[in-house]
Amino acid sequence: MNVVIVDTECANLTSVRFAVERLGYSVLITDDAEQIRAADRVILPGVGTAAAAMRNLQRKQLVEPLRELTQPVLGICLGMQLLTSHSEEGDVDCLNLIPAKTKRLRDSGLPLPHMGWNTLQPTADNPLVQGNDSYCYFVHSFAVAVDEYTIASSEYGERFASMIRHNNYFGAQFHPERSGKTGEALLKRFLELELC
Repeated sequence: MNVVIVDTECANLTSVRFAVERLGYSVLITDDAEQIRAADRVILPGVGTAAAAMRNLQRKQLVEPLRELTQPVLGICLGMQLLTSHSEEGDVDCLNLIPAKTKRLRDSGLPLPHMGWNTLQPTADNPLVQGNDSYCYFVHSFAVAVDEYTIASSEYGERFASMIRHNNYFGAQFHPERSGKTGEALLKRFLELELC
């Protein structure tokens, strides 16, 4: 299994790599388009702002290669938001791989960013999560609205998409690499996923 983590120059690359390695897989962190295209699984992590991350992907000439992938791809946190069509964070067009929009979480009197453990309510067609009320670790101020691409949702002052999917592209708003057994199981299912 050839697993690649896209080098977005974000802070959580190493923790994602360690989480995958703990499952027994070797991992390559790279921004080389050919190595990304050749991977069996691609992980797009992210910490920071959508505008900065998109600038990095454009500078590295990775936008089109990421749009052309046919193997399973997992966007994590900001990486999930980059899969959408647009983000209010910096008012930036994203990869447009999942036709959804990323918006600022409403001020509902709860602290922002949403930081800490929260539950997932997965839908029946979520191949990466089994069972309800799985606890995962979140750190974010922007979120994707629940729509037909949502495969799990969570609640923090409002309901938001905690996981999304379109074709071979999956997104997790939380950090599976920091989400204990739930996150480990999700990563394992992603790495073992067979797409029809």
